[in-house]
Amino acid sequence: MAESPAPASPDPEPTSEFPAVQRGPSGFARLLIFVGVVFALLVASCLGLRAINVLPTFDNPFADRTTDRSQPVLLESMRDLERFVAADGTFQVIVDLQENRDNIPDFLINRRTLFVGSGTVEAYVDFGGLAGDALKVDEEKKTIELRLPAPQQSTAALDMERSYVVAEERGLFNRIGDAFRDDPAKQQQVYQLAQQRITEAARASGLDERARENTQRMLESLFARLGYSTVTVTFANP
Repeated sequence: MAESPAPASPDPEPTSEFPAVQRGPSGFARLLIFVGVVFALLVASCLGLRAINVLPTFDNPFADRTTDRSQPVLLESMRDLERFVAADGTFQVIVDLQENRDNIPDFLINRRTLFVGSGTVEAYVDFGGLAGDALKVDEEKKTIELRLPAPQQSTAALDMERSYVVAEERGLFNRIGDAFRDDPAKQQQVYQLAQQRITEAARASGLDERARENTQRMLESLFARLGYSTVTVTFANP
């Protein structure tokens, strides 16, 4: 009777003399790593060239851009000023202007604007209209007499950097109308009212009296340097 073949012995365990062979990454993985390294080098090179302005920059094609199409400045007039600005005052006013219609609810037709206006008013003395006898000089006594017109005030000049709209309320029909047309006259009306209020406030602020005092001190200092000991300044009634 034939003997049965002996069972195959299992693979021998790796020994320290013959360690197990470690398989490296596949060819496709190596290709991916190579491509990634090359791409990183290219990106780094492009960034370096852009930093030294060798390569052109590529900006956002949809970025905002402002174009100034203003026309050249046109000189309309020029004049010589013969006045001395002796004082000025800065004022602030809150304008609360509301426009509505009688017998119509405010939520339908209404426009209310709350505006803070800041403006400056100048007080000046006009030397251009002095008469021939306005100045009397005594060279022996070294005295001078001056008769000047009363100080005047300019119209308030609004400072738009410090003026702003606090709130604005509009009725339903006003909103619909504003969606189809723009009315700059409404804003101009608020500006004019702010100028008017500031100009009126300046007249009651004592700015004219300060202008008188400053003008007199300026003339006294001026003629004292010219050797005159007494300078008398009188102002006409406003």
